[in-house]
Amino acid sequence: MKSPPLALYAHFPWCVQKCPYCDFNSHTLREELPEQRYVDALLRDLEAQLPDVEVRPLISVFMGGGTPSLFSPAAIGRLLDYARAQIGFVEDIEVTLEANPGTIERGKFAEYRAAGVTRVSLGAQSFDARQLKLLGRIHSADETRRAAEELHAAGLANFNLDLMYALPGQTPDEAQADIDAALGLHPAHLSQYHLTIEPGTLFAAAPPTQPADDIVDEMLDRCLQTMTGAGFEQYEVSGYARAGSRCAHNLNYWEFGDYLGIGAGAHGKLSFPSRGFAVRTQQTREPRRYLAADPRSLVRKSIPVRELPFEFAMNGFRLVEGFEVELFEARTGLPNAVLEEALGSLVARGLVERSEKRWRATPKGFRFLNEILVELLPAAESTTNP
Repeated sequence: MKSPPLALYAHFPWCVQKCPYCDFNSHTLREELPEQRYVDALLRDLEAQLPDVEVRPLISVFMGGGTPSLFSPAAIGRLLDYARAQIGFVEDIEVTLEANPGTIERGKFAEYRAAGVTRVSLGAQSFDARQLKLLGRIHSADETRRAAEELHAAGLANFNLDLMYALPGQTPDEAQADIDAALGLHPAHLSQYHLTIEPGTLFAAAPPTQPADDIVDEMLDRCLQTMTGAGFEQYEVSGYARAGSRCAHNLNYWEFGDYLGIGAGAHGKLSFPSRGFAVRTQQTREPRRYLAADPRSLVRKSIPVRELPFEFAMNGFRLVEGFEVELFEARTGLPNAVLEEALGSLVARGLVERSEKRWRATPKGFRFLNEILVELLPAAESTTNP
């Protein structure tokens, strides 16, 4: 049985300032950036995981954080050169660098492109000065505009803008104004995320007042109509792309492909369908401990076979088009009959539908994906709580 495509995720855990809504493994940089030491650790981390990789080149590399653009183009290039030499890249590999508009201070986008970056994901979040302040962002809307201009000048027109909605006191007009401003910068991809109050964040301690559900629904409808009219297609819950600009790295997640995770707190997933199991990995989370740790201390946890339908479906149903039966069988090693049994009640409730070869969430189900996942979760839990 053929192995899934393989990607690489590299985590860079430092930010200039921690945002009050952020629950990612990010840490305020309070001293000099340990650039060389950290890249050394990334290379050791990757080397230690090479025995787990069957012969297959990387289809994508995603450098996330934190703020990877705090690292110099030379450091980014060193990581990419090592990955290319040790694993290999497909000819049209997608290499994404996350960047915040106010932290492009170690190099120009043209230099990151020369180092091997082919795509940038820019954390705009909003173009409203009041909202940027509430969100704890350290950049201005003008800095986002200047960053977009620099991206185009550097030949990196394939860039994404991250936006948030359901912000404190936000109206549908304000949400659409953010979309209009983003479209004016001519990105190839837009990501639009609902502001979610996560445990352990500053917002969890003092939650802001967010718009009511009916107002949020109006925001989504108007924003989708605006983006569609501008030539963007929604292909997953939060992702909108021009033709040919879907994010290959995220698609690999949603289609249950494999990925190595390197860096502080990074997660990975490797599947072995011919042998009937999959493994999730996680590295040491705290940056100082990660720098001091033996890279072989990577935690590996097998995914029980009966949990695979949930693991696959929580990704696959994010896609507007859903997923093919053949893909489920190839990526999990399980027959479609397992899904038919697990999803029967969801079909009856109008949340999921199946054609001859494909499963997908209905428009109603797409708005209430958590209900689909909750339905699948008990079967997974029963294997770990006998």
